[in-house]
Amino acid sequence: MAALAPRVSALSVYRSILPTAERPPSPTCRVAVSIGPRGRQKRKKKAAVEAANVAPAKKQRLGLKPASPSRGKKKKKVIGLQLPEAPASVSGSLELWEKKSKPFEGAGLKNHKESSLRRKKRVRFQLPEASASVANCQEFWEIKSKTAGEELKQHKRCLLRRKKHLGLQLPEALASVDNGKECWETKSKKTEGETLEKHKGCSLRRLLKVLEKVPHSRQRAAKLFEWVLAPIPPQHFFDQYWEKKPLLIQRHNPNYYRDLFSTAEFDAILRDQDVQFGINLDVTSYQDGKRETYNPVGRALPAVVWDFYQNGCSLRMLNPQAFSSTVWHFLSILQEQFGSMVGANTYLTPAGTQGFAPHYDDIEAFVIQLEGKKHWRVYSPRREAEVLPPFSSRNFDQAEIGEPILETVLEAGDMLYFPRGFIHQGDCLPNAHSLHITVSSYQRNSWGDLLEKLLPAALQMAIEEDVEYRQGLPMDYLEYMGVLNSDRVDPRRASFMQKVSRLITKLTDYVPVDAAVDQKAKCFLHDCLPPMLTESEKALSVYGHPARWEDGSVRNADVQVKGTTWVRLLRHGIVRLCNEGDAVVLYYTTENSRVYHKEEPKSCEIEPEYAESIEFLLSSYPKFVSVESLPCATSDDKIALASVLFEKGLLATKNPLLSV
Repeated sequence: MAALAPRVSALSVYRSILPTAERPPSPTCRVAVSIGPRGRQKRKKKAAVEAANVAPAKKQRLGLKPASPSRGKKKKKVIGLQLPEAPASVSGSLELWEKKSKPFEGAGLKNHKESSLRRKKRVRFQLPEASASVANCQEFWEIKSKTAGEELKQHKRCLLRRKKHLGLQLPEALASVDNGKECWETKSKKTEGETLEKHKGCSLRRLLKVLEKVPHSRQRAAKLFEWVLAPIPPQHFFDQYWEKKPLLIQRHNPNYYRDLFSTAEFDAILRDQDVQFGINLDVTSYQDGKRETYNPVGRALPAVVWDFYQNGCSLRMLNPQAFSSTVWHFLSILQEQFGSMVGANTYLTPAGTQGFAPHYDDIEAFVIQLEGKKHWRVYSPRREAEVLPPFSSRNFDQAEIGEPILETVLEAGDMLYFPRGFIHQGDCLPNAHSLHITVSSYQRNSWGDLLEKLLPAALQMAIEEDVEYRQGLPMDYLEYMGVLNSDRVDPRRASFMQKVSRLITKLTDYVPVDAAVDQKAKCFLHDCLPPMLTESEKALSVYGHPARWEDGSVRNADVQVKGTTWVRLLRHGIVRLCNEGDAVVLYYTTENSRVYHKEEPKSCEIEPEYAESIEFLLSSYPKFVSVESLPCATSDDKIALASVLFEKGLLATKNPLLSV
């Protein structure tokens, strides 16, 4: 009869594969483990030695007796080791469980498996059934549990607790259940994209914190807009809805937009800040087909405002970004998504009332429901001339607008988009007030608006450069041209029209498209909100420089920019370089007011030879570049330009600047 392979203790296997420094700490749970013949012999010898060293009285008190040589009973050795349910299944670069002891043989492996199953039954919590297989001298355990849901979660927590206690280097894993099947997926280090994906459904406050880590301001804007539209992909929105038709998103999540603005914040603004009737706040009502505005003169104090509200009036705050830092932060990021001014109004409406008559606007509107409920009706443009109109409409009567193409009740967390030109009206339900914010963009941002700037400039250039535009009109053209002569058949009239057509065609040769776009950009920068800086951006810019008055003198006032200083633009969309006559002017937004056009456009004239360096900084963003790499003529010019841009709040440094 072949001799049985010696039984190997699980503890000895475990200890053999771990370095001394990584062996388990002190016992935390007690697990009974069967001991083979060799273990019994060692136990008997140890017991005999201990018995010989103990006094007889103490032996009797402790009950020490020589070990029985009985072969029919197995002795149990209690060890303080918290074992994992099974060795981890790993491969590749992950750590492998390798047996450094004598490989298991047939019967030995069978006994070891049975011993493992017996140990599993002794553990307090229920572990999934497991079977061990050996291939290429590596142990792989396959979990065949039928449990799911909460049992799986409990099992996962138990594994993680045991891993932490034992110090095992197991792969990070997450258990998932798909149609009752358990899948173990290795959790790799999350990329920036995966992290942002996780935050699609998170609160705005948390999302803004995540976006601070995104280096490119245009990417921040894209991710924030993605959150606004979720779960609709932005590209699908622009392909199917933008400037075409309304979009309704109902989330059934009242907290989705909660951090953006609230009635409590509105009340605090009334108490703490200078809100003026007619400038910052409108009081309105709409009853029996008639719209009324009640705006006293002066400051909108809480007692007066809330009295209007209790009497059924709606409250429209015209520029909440001037008072709310969260709205300011939100809009200042989004404006880089649209390349056009992004504004906002908030509307607080009492239950059972309506504040505004049916009308259409000249902006792309995103109605974000913050609190309560509101009943909305949206109507198609009445005629072709009202599709994407350049200006807002008058107030309409109900009989003028027809039947709605969309009728819905917005609840907190919902969003409704409609293009400019779509007539709309909203009224509150009898049992709930409503607070919503309308985020708007693309006002006067059409091709026609560009041509309004482009064609006059083209005509002026053509007159200066082409003598044909300066030639005089025919002396008798008044006899055959004009409305009175429009039906007249006259060869002179046909010749005149051909001449006009030819001059208009030639005008395209003089169209300064780039210069006109720069003028549009100049207007956009004047419309923009100033950027709301993160704490890290402040620390690395002039806004966080530690200059101060202390102990009777100025401290840390000298800013030292060197050739070795690494810099970049603070944001991508904060500057624009324009040619104005013989001068080169740099327009910027960092000193803009949060109140629309409260300040004149901010700019500084720079030397023409510095223009290439500005372009270099724009093209390098968001990477940092050294001051000495700027394409200026001399080192002094490089340092001088960087110092001016830093002091204007346009540059951030890679490391905080130190004063001299």
